[in-house]
Amino acid sequence: MKKITSLVFLLISFSAFAQQDPLFSQYMFNKLALNPAYAGSREILTIDLLDRYQWVGIEGAPRTFTVAAHMATRNNKVGLGVYAYRDALGPTINQGMMGTYAYRLLLGKGTLSLGLQAGIKYFDFDWMQMNVEDPDYTFNPQDIQKIVPDANFGVYYQTNRFFAGLSSKQLLQNEYGQATVDNKTTYTKLLMHFYGMAGAAIPMDDKIIFRPSVMAKFVKNAPLQLDINASVLFGDIFWIGASYRTEKAIVFLTEFRISEKFRVGYSYDIYLNELQPHNKGSHEIRLGIDLDIYNSRMMTPRYF
Repeated sequence: MKKITSLVFLLISFSAFAQQDPLFSQYMFNKLALNPAYAGSREILTIDLLDRYQWVGIEGAPRTFTVAAHMATRNNKVGLGVYAYRDALGPTINQGMMGTYAYRLLLGKGTLSLGLQAGIKYFDFDWMQMNVEDPDYTFNPQDIQKIVPDANFGVYYQTNRFFAGLSSKQLLQNEYGQATVDNKTTYTKLLMHFYGMAGAAIPMDDKIIFRPSVMAKFVKNAPLQLDINASVLFGDIFWIGASYRTEKAIVFLTEFRISEKFRVGYSYDIYLNELQPHNKGSHEIRLGIDLDIYNSRMMTPRYF
């Protein structure tokens, strides 16, 4: 029983440190999931749906689905949004919904935003998904379920050609799991995550835009992670690019504008570390919807 309990707690801890915040390869198109101050920055109603299937071929590998919607008020001084997600890893499921408020200020040639997200997170551990070779039928634990509040904060600056942002997520650092081994109780809590991102849009000619970007992620007890991306936009319709992640992964990604309102994105991760022989990479599919609800008919291209 002690071995089973230790194994279970190890899985919970792995989920806590590695997957408290889902991993996204298309972060440059999905910023509301990382920084609440991004809300309203496109000035139109933007809806993004993303499905990520990580480490294909490994049983119980992470599977993440997110939906985000945000817009600016008519005077562009406030950004409003909502963000919801479901992140599954083996027998653990993390779900949450966050409301977003951002206050936007004109600063130089761009806009500086201060954003706050607040909402609830739901954690569920399903013992029925635990498969052991020699089950102990006298050991009949209950599922672990817990709901906790949480909040995120961010700062974001954007012009037509540049963006930069800093954010901190899981500010409340709530405890949401515990295990007792050898009469010692250990608690698992949400750890604060820090993000920094920046990028630029550099015109190469009238129809080609080069867009480099970088994202840094830091959380206690884990190494600093960097994502370095270079993408090219052709004719305001088709993005194609590649990223390098310091977890020893290469990402190929693309986005295609189907129409004025719809965008479709896809990315594929190739791992160069010890996971390479055991999985077939990671897939990420995204649908973006842009709705000009104020009929502003803005002509400025939105590169971010």
